[in-house]
Amino acid sequence: MKEKLLISACLLGRNCKYNGGSNYTPLVEELKERYDLVPVCPECLGGLPIPHEPSERVGDKVLSKTGADVTAAFQRGAERTLSIAREAGVQRAVLKERSPSCGCGSIYDGTFTGTVAPGSGVAAELLLADGIEIFGESRIGELLAP
Repeated sequence: MKEKLLISACLLGRNCKYNGGSNYTPLVEELKERYDLVPVCPECLGGLPIPHEPSERVGDKVLSKTGADVTAAFQRGAERTLSIAREAGVQRAVLKERSPSCGCGSIYDGTFTGTVAPGSGVAAELLLADGIEIFGESRIGELLAP
């Protein structure tokens, strides 16, 4: 039986990115061979439409580029993501780097200039607090090492 691995749905090629696109990462094909992937999109789970305005974390809030406070949707999505992770019994996750929901360790800084700062997305923060180990897509190779 394969280990279950939570993964950002956009990395699998699902068009759930804020702009309607995906962040397909070819290495996920190798992950599929080794893991039972459990796809999630915290932003969709939180009720945000696709597409929607880009958003970034500013302190404890998540604001859209026009300044709308979308924190509640991000929090709702994070809670639903955690629920799915617990139900599936996952211990590890591969999440989209720098995202206001999925980024872990570094995220965009809230200026919408592409500047990265220390921090984590809302869902990543909740998953980490629950003991789930998180890998960004640039670290997929670590999950494929023998």
